[in-house]
Amino acid sequence: MVLTFVGSTALAHSEKESMTPANGAVLEVVPETIELRFNDGMRLTKVEMTHAETHTEALDLGAQSGFVKEFSLPLTPMGPGMYHIEWRGLGVDGHPMNGVFSFEVK
Repeated sequence: MVLTFVGSTALAHSEKESMTPANGAVLEVVPETIELRFNDGMRLTKVEMTHAETHTEALDLGAQSGFVKEFSLPLTPMGPGMYHIEWRGLGVDGHPMNGVFSFEVK
């Protein structure tokens, strides 16, 4: 009789902890940067901003090296309207991650 034991290791994905401005925020002025914070290391591969559903541009990811937990990315001011941010990255555990958030400038 052969007994086989299979162990399992729980791998936690990197999760977005917070973003600034917060999802759904209404601001008086366009922020100079957006900030993303994760509970574990992340390598961002793409972040795009769409303004007022008309203009989309890639945000400058800078010279990332390795996996980090906090990102501060410069934002091009486009005036009043909705700003939609879509991000993609690779978690430290090797899994692809993505997310979106939006804020409004009056």
